[in-house]
Amino acid sequence: MDFKDASARLKAKKASQEESAAPQAKTHDFAESYRIRAKMLGVLLHDARLNAERTIDDCAYLLRVSAEEFASWELGDAVPSLPQLELLAYYLGVPISHFWGTDTLEAKIGRHVDIQSEYIALRNRMIGALLRQSREEQGLSLDELSQQCAIPIEHLTAYELGDTPVPMHELNVLASAVKKNTSFFLESSGHFGQWLAAREEWKHFASLPDEMRQFAANPRNIGFIEIAVMLSQMPVDRLRSVGASILDITR
Repeated sequence: MDFKDASARLKAKKASQEESAAPQAKTHDFAESYRIRAKMLGVLLHDARLNAERTIDDCAYLLRVSAEEFASWELGDAVPSLPQLELLAYYLGVPISHFWGTDTLEAKIGRHVDIQSEYIALRNRMIGALLRQSREEQGLSLDELSQQCAIPIEHLTAYELGDTPVPMHELNVLASAVKKNTSFFLESSGHFGQWLAAREEWKHFASLPDEMRQFAANPRNIGFIEIAVMLSQMPVDRLRSVGASILDITR
């Protein structure tokens, strides 16, 4: 055996020893990964259902599954399909991405429980204050507003003090009398107000032509939308100047 042959054998033996000494790569435990993902989805599903104040029976009936099967989803013992989650997202009023996120609605906005009475009482006082403010801005007395809308003065007084809720059909008439849109009296702050405003905005967005919705929804077009917003906020004389400059360039 010559020197080269012995050297080659030694190198091969050393490489073999190093490979055997190297730590073995840990295999991925798919079963555990799936179990954790199912549990996470169950938590998010439970959170969305409580936030929407729906029962397990409500959701199970919607999807035509048993209450036991739906409960198993929330426990993470079983997992719904994507089409089932799509229906639940619509029914529970959450984006579909909620179900593959990591944040619960309770952590983001808190759980609103037993505040209905306090909310309604507060809103009645706010609507009454806005009604009185608008009436005074128009220089109308209670008597004049009463004659104009055929609503007794004592009712108007109770409305403005927030002691009595304004029936919706009368609020429409009163809003017109004080030169306001009914939307002027809507809640505009807080989580609920933001939700109402977002729903109204979505309604208007959904009514746009298809090509405009697709353009606005494409993240690549954010820059064009920002330019449009900037132009909409410009003073009229400045906007005219910009328009004139564009005309000069294109001539």
